Amino acid sequence: MRHVLSAVVQNVPGVLAHISGMLASRGYNIDSLAVGETENPDLSRMTFVVVGDDAVLEQVRKQLQKIVTVVHVDDISSKDYVERDLMLIRVAAPAGTQRTQILELVEIFRGRVVDVGQDELMIEISGQEKKIEAFIESVRPFEIIELVRTGRIAMVRSNSRRSASSEATDEGASQ
Repeated sequence: MRHVLSAVVQNVPGVLAHISGMLASRGYNIDSLAVGETENPDLSRMTFVVVGDDAVLEQVRKQLQKIVTVVHVDDISSKDYVERDLMLIRVAAPAGTQRTQILELVEIFRGRVVDVGQDELMIEISGQEKKIEAFIESVRPFEIIELVRTGRIAMVRSNSRRSASSEATDEGASQ
């Protein structure tokens, strides 16, 4: 099973190396990892995608929570969330029919051309992983020159966040 974990960590040098090294040393494979500063410059959010059963997920969470620089870990795959991936791809596109076909695909997939060369286009596509994969397969016959992707990023939807907050408030009030 695929799990998406979100960890808020202190924004200090070495955190990424420490966390990824710890997970690798225990035999956990990270399918995707994205890191970026949050609205608070002292904190970063790491979004991990790991594959495994619930026992693997629980072990990964426990290992992450033991690290001093980790502030909070959340399994957002168990909630209603929005997930995105970003890709830049350079495709051979000589002027003429081939370029027109590629531009039509970019429009269909709601992408953007971000650079135009004499015989190539650089395209930006964002969306769910399956959309990115489908676009790659669609342009593969035109010759992919270069491709780079981010890891997945994800956020819990507003209604889910409010529900979780109100449940925590209800639990606190009943204790």
